[in-house]
Amino acid sequence: MNDQSPQKINLAEKLALFSDHWAPRIAARYNGNEVRLSKVEGEFHWHQHDDTDELFLVVDGELDMEFRDRTEQLSAGDLIVVPKGTEHRPCARNGEVKLMVMDADGTPHTGDAETAIVPEEI
Repeated sequence: MNDQSPQKINLAEKLALFSDHWAPRIAARYNGNEVRLSKVEGEFHWHQHDDTDELFLVVDGELDMEFRDRTEQLSAGDLIVVPKGTEHRPCARNGEVKLMVMDADGTPHTGDAETAIVPEEI
């Protein structure tokens, strides 16, 4: 039995708690997954996650999700699932982008545990 009572989470309120880029925060957990919030600007580096899919939902702004063979353009309200083992690079298109990202618990956002920032809970 779960001792915690369900609580709503307001994404805008949580996103207002931080300003740094490419440093995700954990807003919630469920079934061994983390719901992360992130602000991004500019380009990230090419990477992949060998063992898990990754879901990106654009909350605000415009994001290009680059793959080696194409680019998907996402706007607020759009989401994309990047299958495990797929090399990708998220790039903010016109200034800051606010994202919700769903990853398996403990998945390094960089694709490499050595360079990842351990996300804090907000």
